Amino acid sequence: MHRLLTMKRLSVLFLGLFALLVGATFAWQALVVAPGDRCVNNGGWWDPDTSLCAQPLSIAEIEGITGRKVGETRAQASDRKNRELLEIEDQLAAQQKARDADTERQRQALAAEQGR
Repeated sequence: MHRLLTMKRLSVLFLGLFALLVGATFAWQALVVAPGDRCVNNGGWWDPDTSLCAQPLSIAEIEGITGRKVGETRAQASDRKNRELLEIEDQLAAQQKARDADTERQRQALAAEQGR
């Protein structure tokens, strides 16, 4: 009687399947797990969903977000901003004073013109 699954065929099938699974495990390790480990070991942030390694940044170093220059403390930045605001207020006060003076000059000119 001729059997399809002999002991020799079963052992070859088992060893082939075992080799395939071991190879898949090593491939998974090399292609999926290892990049994340390398990223974390180099100080990055690994995003497994997008397979992206991002470099963390300090918010204090990003001038566009906080408005602070590199190495400037919060107190220094606050003082700088307050000085800028005071300058703006002084400019607005000077503009208002100039407008008021111009308005008063125009009133006097109109009153002198009507008084003739």
